[in-house]
Amino acid sequence: MPVIRRLDVPPIAALDPFLPRINSADAATRDGVARILSRVAAEGDGAVRAFTLEFDGVDLPSECWELPRGDWKAALARLDPAVAAGLRLAVERVTRYHERQRDPGFIVTEDDGTMLGMRVTPLDRVGLYVPGGKAAYPSSVIMNGVPAVVAGVREIIAVVPPAGATDAVLAACLLAGVSRIFQVGGAQAVGALAYGTATIPRVDKIVGPGNKWVAEAKRQVVGQVGIDMIAGPTELLVIADASADPARVACDLIAQAEHDEDATSWCVTTSAALADALPAALEAALATAPRSGIARASLERTGLVIVVPDMRHAVEVANRRAPEHLEIIAADARGIAEGIRHAGAIFLGDMTPEPVGDYVAGPSHVLPTSGTARYASPLGVYDFVKRSSVICYSAERLAHDAAHIIAMAEAERLSGHAEAIRVRM
Repeated sequence: MPVIRRLDVPPIAALDPFLPRINSADAATRDGVARILSRVAAEGDGAVRAFTLEFDGVDLPSECWELPRGDWKAALARLDPAVAAGLRLAVERVTRYHERQRDPGFIVTEDDGTMLGMRVTPLDRVGLYVPGGKAAYPSSVIMNGVPAVVAGVREIIAVVPPAGATDAVLAACLLAGVSRIFQVGGAQAVGALAYGTATIPRVDKIVGPGNKWVAEAKRQVVGQVGIDMIAGPTELLVIADASADPARVACDLIAQAEHDEDATSWCVTTSAALADALPAALEAALATAPRSGIARASLERTGLVIVVPDMRHAVEVANRRAPEHLEIIAADARGIAEGIRHAGAIFLGDMTPEPVGDYVAGPSHVLPTSGTARYASPLGVYDFVKRSSVICYSAERLAHDAAHIIAMAEAERLSGHAEAIRVRM
């Protein structure tokens, strides 16, 4: 069996069996999360402690949940200097990029003195979920936390499973501007952030990745709080022409495939020669890849090399797939990118592999997955603010508009509104 399947397009409909479908959680996960959230809402700290013992095997009284700031500083001091330097560079770059996303709002004063505008204000408090285990990524702390800091969020509450508070994670929290850290994870941590407990304060929005239990918990608390998104498995689509090096394309596909068996890696190419060479290039790269078993399983399950007659069809395939990450390794990469309507992040040229976006390029690596790039955007400053309309009428404008307001209110049978305007006039 080849390590990656080959597909010829057109017809464009040949893609349909391979496009992502967003499925709800299985019944066991859905019901289990609902039980956890219900208990946390009713019992607070007691339920959180009980579930932490049940799922993490750790019995921590609530007074021990919060990690003192001195522990964060000690973690940074212990960190390998090269890692610490990388974290500092990432914070600097992500801050600089996201400062350009600030929206000052606007105020317009019209000739008659009426004022209309929009105020942009930050959220008061945000919860940041930081996974434990193999997914305890300090880069995710930075990519979620820094845009919130730039937006002006007053307080960022991080929750980390007891086994997930590594030195790198604690250092990232310190450098990224996190306010407090609690050693609590899983759906119970999401519940604590959404409802508030005696120890963990309620937040306005929850961001950050997690396993299927965390994702389902975020889904179920929507309305109590806002959330960033329900993230699916990671994705990469590479558009390549005959100038692309098969070995380099193979490395990029594997770098994404090794995340987990459900990751998706596609190459869309106008070059039959590249398509022919890619399976062997992948096998050669897999021979030395440290997570080759995971990468191979991912490529065999969801990988595709798609051969198209021209770049117009390559762009059409990319827009149909709406990938999280899109690399363009081809002549006139910038020109090709002009045709892309749906992608979380676009990486231009052979010198811009996707991992630069994961760590230090600047834009947040929190991106829409599962085709949701059709309507969703990367995490940014705009996710941590809210907008309020501002209206200030002059006497002249109110007199001018009163008859129209009364007529519309009566047409909608809102007699109270109509009477209010009549009385004021």
